Amino acid sequence: MIAGFGGLIMDVITQHRRDPKIDLLDAARRVLLAEGYAGLSTRAVAAEAGTQMSQIRYHFGSKEGLVLALFEYMNDTLVARQAETFNRPDLRISQKWARACDYLEEDLASGYVRVLQELTAVGWSNPAVGDAVRRAIAQWQALILELVRDVEGRTGPLGPFRAEEIATLIGAAFIGLESLILLGFDDAQHPMRAALRRVGDLIALAETQPED
Repeated sequence: MIAGFGGLIMDVITQHRRDPKIDLLDAARRVLLAEGYAGLSTRAVAAEAGTQMSQIRYHFGSKEGLVLALFEYMNDTLVARQAETFNRPDLRISQKWARACDYLEEDLASGYVRVLQELTAVGWSNPAVGDAVRRAIAQWQALILELVRDVEGRTGPLGPFRAEEIATLIGAAFIGLESLILLGFDDAQHPMRAALRRVGDLIALAETQPED
């Protein structure tokens, strides 16, 4: 199952192997995963890509420009993947939830989750990075909200919650669990992944109940 973004990014790189921007973005991803944002430098990225720092300045302007381009590059691909799944009429809601849990594993493996969490922390004090992270999260929330509204339209009101409130809680749950999983806080006492999948089991159970 862990093909995901890691395999996808390699396919894109193969197709555009002569595009120096793609090579630099992939090099930046590898350095960011290995060293974190604090250890990311244009010198390290240039060395990883086997090119000159002048290429980074030419294509991205600065370290910040490079990181923002990397984040946008990764995020847009994954949002498109999620939208395709959520818009499939042949999948039940519980199946879409299961796919979202599978995608979490893929995104942990590819490094996207690490990049998102790193940039979230940077965004607390860097307005440009903060704006980029907020825009990205808003894209994810819009997808979830669309799905929740679809459910609401077919089943009626979801208890006392508005669709926007449920979508907000779902998005926050995934982001919060991602942060804790990266910290290694996922064990028998604190089963992050298992708990997330159990929500899908509850949805599947509700889907089997006869309608009133």
